[in-house]
Amino acid sequence: MSKRIGLITNPTSDKGRGVALGREVAARLEAEGHEVIELSDETAAGARDRALAGIAAGLDVLAVTGGDGTVNLGVNLCAGTEMVLAIVAAGTGNDIARGLQLPVRDAMAAAKVISSGTVRVIDAGRHTDAQGVQHWFAGVLGAGFDSVVNERANTWGWPKGRMRYNLAIARELPVFKPIPYVIEVDGVRHSTHAMLVAVGNGPSYGGGMRVCPDASFDDGLFDILILHEISTIEFLKVFPKVFSGKHVGHPAVEILRGRQVRLEASAIISYADGERFAPLPMSCENVPAALNVLVPDL
Repeated sequence: MSKRIGLITNPTSDKGRGVALGREVAARLEAEGHEVIELSDETAAGARDRALAGIAAGLDVLAVTGGDGTVNLGVNLCAGTEMVLAIVAAGTGNDIARGLQLPVRDAMAAAKVISSGTVRVIDAGRHTDAQGVQHWFAGVLGAGFDSVVNERANTWGWPKGRMRYNLAIARELPVFKPIPYVIEVDGVRHSTHAMLVAVGNGPSYGGGMRVCPDASFDDGLFDILILHEISTIEFLKVFPKVFSGKHVGHPAVEILRGRQVRLEASAIISYADGERFAPLPMSCENVPAALNVLVPDL
């Protein structure tokens, strides 16, 4: 059955290689008889406007090519609607794609998912700002040391990719101090000093850091990780374990679960799906079955 597919490709994903991947996916889909409508733009705002117009004109699928930031654009276009999202993973981390067991940097497999995959209905996180505008995320929201590092890294034009983030960690860690938080989960308030707080709809972020390893995309709940106050030396011991998820066994790590979360702290900007999201204090809720995503037909 032929589909009408809108395609957004991030021109900077994977150092520009995502563009070639997006073109190959489009060519394969057109060869199979599908209609592919190019919705890309030089800016995310431009792509968003073009996608909204495309959706209004009638699409069967909105496909996004890039990393988690590009996926977040697609999530914000599709969450809370019937529109089906397809992810062509072409970024550095691809945490959401990996969490959903989607192919990574594989045009043939990605085209197959778009053409004949299965729609999986997953949850999404939703924050409503003071102006009543809804902001969605599908993976992990971070609001602590990780977001402070992102803020620092985003002020630098060089180096690129993961190295810039690693350098920002090295610069921030010696001066970082535990943050006073109030964390409210389903109405229960917790006051603490912590290194970071992560709200997981999915299990990982940052290119494979399984910060909330047991988080599920479709259980209607967030996993909320709190890394309570520890020394810099202890933090350096714990940090490598996040890639395997074994950090959760550390006595300073606490995992809460709930549907509604409020985070209160001073001078912290949260990041979600790798994108600058909202300043604290902020609230978010898990919206069950908010997003339709194409996954491999197993």
